[in-house]
Amino acid sequence: MTTNLPTPRRALAIAAHPDDIEFGCGGTFAKWTRDGCEIFHLVCIDGSKGSWDAAQDPTELVATRQAEQRAAARVLGGTTEIVFLGWPDGELEASRDHQREIARWIRTIAPDVLLGHDPWKRHRLHPDHRNAGFLLTDGVVAARDPLFFPGLGLPPHRPSTILLFEADTVDHVEDITDSLETKIEALLEHRSQLRSTMGIPDQDTQGGPGLDAFRERIRTEAAKVAVPYGFAAAEGFKLLEA
Repeated sequence: MTTNLPTPRRALAIAAHPDDIEFGCGGTFAKWTRDGCEIFHLVCIDGSKGSWDAAQDPTELVATRQAEQRAAARVLGGTTEIVFLGWPDGELEASRDHQREIARWIRTIAPDVLLGHDPWKRHRLHPDHRNAGFLLTDGVVAARDPLFFPGLGLPPHRPSTILLFEADTVDHVEDITDSLETKIEALLEHRSQLRSTMGIPDQDTQGGPGLDAFRERIRTEAAKVAVPYGFAAAEGFKLLEA
């Protein structure tokens, strides 16, 4: 087990949907930006199906979710443009063409640390999460080796570390004691997801027992990860070397 990487100069998180990064590594990102790290969000799919309202206009939902993602990144201390690849919600594939695009962004941003979904999580139901994880792992191999995709016209790049969130086999934790509340506030910027993903009833979105229960859920999850390491709150990852 390892804890607390040195603060990287630059970190890139690759996720399926808007809000996945805040759930998976929002506390770590908030901690690192306070120490001078430049953080980048890359969101693979457009979020056009992320509503329980059958009458929701998909085009409006995409615009809403992009605005929410930008606001959440600012809460975490992000100052860079969000990369929205805009692939269809629920239809993400770990294809060769998609791998090329992920490799292009890894080479372009050149992060020291790369973060994203663990594609090997057991019994993972959502195909977008699974395939976003495989695109990250496949994409980093392509990004680091110069004979992959020479047509990109970009120099190869090898991150020093990969941190996979949602992992079954956690072997690295980041202490987020001082950034947990920032993570929660960033999550709550994803207002279109309060009722569905976060389980907050409509009447409680401005305050009430549903909102309080969500905050407590995130605090409890972070405390459960942290206890074995003597922290008050933590995020857990599977650490890989690129």
